[in-house]
Amino acid sequence: MLELRVTADAAGQRLDKYVRRALRDVPLSHVYKMLRTRKVRVNGRRGRGEQLLAEGDLVVIRGDEEKLLGPREEAPGRAPASAAGGPRFSVLYQDDAILAVSKPAGLAAHPGTGIEGATLVEEARAFLGAGAVPPGEFRPSPAHRLDRETSGVVLVAKTRKAMVRLTEIFTDGREVRKTYLALCKGKMPRDTGTIDIPLAEHEQTARSKERHGVKLQEAVTHYQVVSSMKEASLLSVRIETGRTHQIRRHLQAAGHPVAGDRRHGDFPFNRQAKQRWGLSRMFLHAWKLSLPHPLTGARLSLVAPLPEELRAALSRMNLSAPPGS
Repeated sequence: MLELRVTADAAGQRLDKYVRRALRDVPLSHVYKMLRTRKVRVNGRRGRGEQLLAEGDLVVIRGDEEKLLGPREEAPGRAPASAAGGPRFSVLYQDDAILAVSKPAGLAAHPGTGIEGATLVEEARAFLGAGAVPPGEFRPSPAHRLDRETSGVVLVAKTRKAMVRLTEIFTDGREVRKTYLALCKGKMPRDTGTIDIPLAEHEQTARSKERHGVKLQEAVTHYQVVSSMKEASLLSVRIETGRTHQIRRHLQAAGHPVAGDRRHGDFPFNRQAKQRWGLSRMFLHAWKLSLPHPLTGARLSLVAPLPEELRAALSRMNLSAPPGS
């Protein structure tokens, strides 16, 4: 038998979600079967999946505790974050609700197909000592996306309440200001500009395209030239929307692809950037993030310094980075 006491952070969520989080190794179908067959009780009464939990509630799950909480199998080739001798990210800010980090290029935010080694999720949890989080409780997780090859600011929610609020803030988008630094091919036609080109939905299936056609999503990107030369321009880029690979796809569409971009870039230009300026990665950096704090509402402004390898490439090009980068 497994007994769980609901904490203040876990309070307010549905029982079925709480049990699913507690029994990560149990198939979803079996979780709902346990609810239907009255093997989950709350404060001595039958638990119903839709009921909301309150702080202090006692959730009892009937069954073999060892089997219910069996160790999860790690993905093939995945090493614990501690094995690498500490996190690869640097800490920008943290409090009881959030952890803000500067993620290096090459570190994936979440586990996924083709991703080997520890991810930001695992490294952040190891850093915060969240490996022994009680069953049913929230485990720290990134609150938004950042491409694997993009460096810069990432916010990690440390509590469920922080994650819920951050999800609302990022989904709405009106109170979020994201600024990136990007090196692109060629000289921009104007010092400032806006790229307003709808982008195809990134995860639309082939079947959906066949039946409904390509689904286009609104996408708006603003840029300002920081410094430039004939072959390349360093841009400060602000996005209003958060489409997948938005900056990379927009700059490609404008004829000025991001340097080092292996998917949406210009391959001869990438080769030139590597040979002449020593640029061995994509030059896209999530420089600044400003948004309300998820719990206090106070304005939070985060800045991730430009990585050394990108500053070195700019130096070889005789291009200047913006103040404070």
